[in-house]
Amino acid sequence: MAPDSSSAKSRSVSVDDTGVRRVLADGTEESITWDQLSAVVVRVIPEGPWREDVFLMLAAADGTGTAVPSGDPAADALIERLQTLPGFDHDKFVEAMTTDADEAYVVWKAS
Repeated sequence: MAPDSSSAKSRSVSVDDTGVRRVLADGTEESITWDQLSAVVVRVIPEGPWREDVFLMLAAADGTGTAVPSGDPAADALIERLQTLPGFDHDKFVEAMTTDADEAYVVWKAS
């Protein structure tokens, strides 16, 4: 589905001690628990500045997960939580958040 599709837009994102849950505009849900988390990727796409162009992608080993737009109101709480992960690459995260390159930055992987 195209990133700018109305059904791909978030209706709500919640971050809590269990994990992250995103409800899409079409009512479908994506979620991942902290114990399932195997990788965090910051995906930058050349859509800005008028459309969302940075996504925090949270992946489980089985290929499930969710992608949270960095402009979502819950993104600050999510970023704060992600930065506490052991081995989180803060330098790569800053690089990803300050570039407009069409690239995916792996900022954390489970060991």
